[in-house]
This record gives sequence, structure tokens and C-alpha cells, in this order.
Amino acid sequence: MNIRQLFMGDRKRDILFALFTLVISTVVFFIPTGFTSPYPEGSSQWAKARVLSTDNSTVKTIGPSKHGSQRLELEIRSGSFKGRRFSATNNLLGKIELDKFFSPGDLAFVVIDLNADRTDAAYVNVIDHYRLDATIFLFAAFVLVLVGFAGWTGFKALISFVCSAALIIKVLLPLILLGWNPIVLTLGIVSILTFVIIFLVAGFTRKGLVSFAGSMGGVLVTTLLSIFFTNLFKIHGAVRPFAENLLYMGFDYISLPQLFMAGIFLASSGAVMDLSMDISAAMAEVLHKHPHITRRELIKSGFNVGRSVVGTMTTTLLLAYTGGYTALMMTFIAQGIPMANIINLIYVSAELIHTMVGSFGLILVAPITAILGGYIYTLPKKAEHPKLVAEP
Repeated sequence: MNIRQLFMGDRKRDILFALFTLVISTVVFFIPTGFTSPYPEGSSQWAKARVLSTDNSTVKTIGPSKHGSQRLELEIRSGSFKGRRFSATNNLLGKIELDKFFSPGDLAFVVIDLNADRTDAAYVNVIDHYRLDATIFLFAAFVLVLVGFAGWTGFKALISFVCSAALIIKVLLPLILLGWNPIVLTLGIVSILTFVIIFLVAGFTRKGLVSFAGSMGGVLVTTLLSIFFTNLFKIHGAVRPFAENLLYMGFDYISLPQLFMAGIFLASSGAVMDLSMDISAAMAEVLHKHPHITRRELIKSGFNVGRSVVGTMTTTLLLAYTGGYTALMMTFIAQGIPMANIINLIYVSAELIHTMVGSFGLILVAPITAILGGYIYTLPKKAEHPKLVAEP
């Protein structure tokens, strides 16, 4: 099978590719990461527990935070200790972002430490509020809405979602922890995800090929820009939450600047795919309505679509990246810190790089996709493969 036959579009091939991706993603999810708990296997188990009563007599409220400890009476609602009641202590550190405060009737996520012979519970440790059921409900609702609205296309999008989660959680992150180069590895994973996501959604058609080629061009540009500007701004990478913790956990061989760079083009790759698909689909529709359009006119149409979409997509990145730092900016403004000082702070500079470099990739993916689409869509017709021309 040559390259023309591959991208002529075939529903059976699309179905087989979707099923193959689903099977591989499922297998990847069950691959062990190689990292295990420091505690002996079988020495503890997690469970859902209902808070029956609380004793807050030692809790002191100082401003918005609470100090001291709560005494909790719990009833285990799952696992081998279901129905048993235990007492537990919830220590409060006085840090709102870390503390959890319980009231009677709340559900708690607990870890039950077993005794030496593992026949009974020795201690119950309250981890946090129980959120697994709500998470499952949220994901189920997402699946129903996605598949219910988009049908077969929605199901393929769901497969791409599962594939992305599997590759990031089970491949990308563990291999970085094992010492692989974050930039090279992330670029490889993004390339695989781009291939899978685009051809799952668009099928093996010229529309998918144009979108994939344009996306990869945008990702490569974003990668190079992230490396250049991270070094130019002298961002060390520890600005990300918990990044410095990795060094103290024995992973001091991980390059935090490279990890920061990889995070930039990984985060923007989704928006790059969106934009390239929009332009590719629009050009395919133009060609379908005007099959005798010239290459130059088709490229011009792609540029026009790109100009219209780039504006809103760039703003989307700005809002997405800065939304998480609203409180930080409010703190600076409330203290009357001059704007020059704010911009020069490493946390703000890191977000500026994240936003601007991602936007650069979005802007440049538009002309890349339009130019590539102009050449791919206007390939000479082959009589032996009429579907290649008819299928967008």
C-alpha cells in the first residue's frame, strides 16, 4: 500500500485503527511504572469512611486558618473492614491549602494500617475528603455527553482521551523519572498523540494528513522557541509546584529547566491540533465545493481562515494559562508593587513564556497548515485512485 492509498479514506480502516488504539491504550494502563510504595505490600489498605461525629475541642481558629486536631469517629463503608467503627485524628497545620476539616456526615478517604500479623487494623489515617465517587460520576457524565452528542466521532475522541492519559501517566512521567531527556521524550509522546488523535478524528484522509503535518510543524516551532526563551529568561524550572521536591526525593538528575520547557509545548499541543484541524477542514470544504480551485487560491483561503481563528485561540491560551495565577497577581496588585517589578518576577516571567511561546506556535501553525494543505490537497489526480481526490 502506497502513501496515496493510505490516505484515500476508508471507514473499515478507521474502525480498525480506533479499536487497535483502544486495545493498546488499555494494555498500557496496566503496565507497572516500576515505582512502588515504600511501605511493605499488604501492610495497609484504603477505604471509604463516614464521619459519625467530631470532637473539635482542641481546634483553635486564628484568622482564616485552623490549628490543632480533630478527633473523628468513623464508620468504614468499603473494603474488608466495612461496618467497623474506628477513632482517628485529623491534624491541622494551619495551612488552608493543605488542611481538611470534617463535619458529621462527610465521607473521608482513609488508609488503614494493619497490625504485625495483618489480621486487624492498627491505625486509621485520614487522608482527605472522599472524591472517587464524584470523579467517576463526572467522567461518566462527560462520556455520555460526548458520545451522545458526537456519536461515532465522539467515541473516537474518547479513545484519544484515554490514549493521551495512558501515554502521559504510564509512559511519559515514569520515563522522565528514570532519567530520560524530558524534551526529547515529550516531543516523541506529543508526536504519537498528535498522530493518534488527528487520524482517529479525521480518519486516514488528506484532511487528517494536512492537519497532522501542520500540527507537527507548530509543535516543532513551539519546542525550539521554548528552549530559546527559557534560556534567555534564565528560568530554572523550579517555579512549577512540587518541581523542587523531586530533587529532594532522589531525582536530582532530572533537569528542571528541561522539564519546564517540555511542559510548554505539551500544554500548547492541544490548541495547535485544534487550529490545524480547523484550517485543514475548511480547506477541504473549499476544495469540495470548488474542485477546480487553484493551489494559490486554496492556500489563500487557508490563510484567511487562519487569520480568523488565530485571534480567539491566542486569547484562549492567555485565559487558560493566567487563570490559575489570578490570586498571585491580586497579591502583587494589592501590595502596590510596580508593574516593572511584577513582570521581572520569575513566577510571572515563567507564565509569560508559557503564554507567549504557546501563542507563537498557534500563530505559525496557521500558515504552515495552509501552505502544506495547498500542496497536499492539489496533488495530481490518479485515475486508479479516484477516491483520493473525492475524499477530503
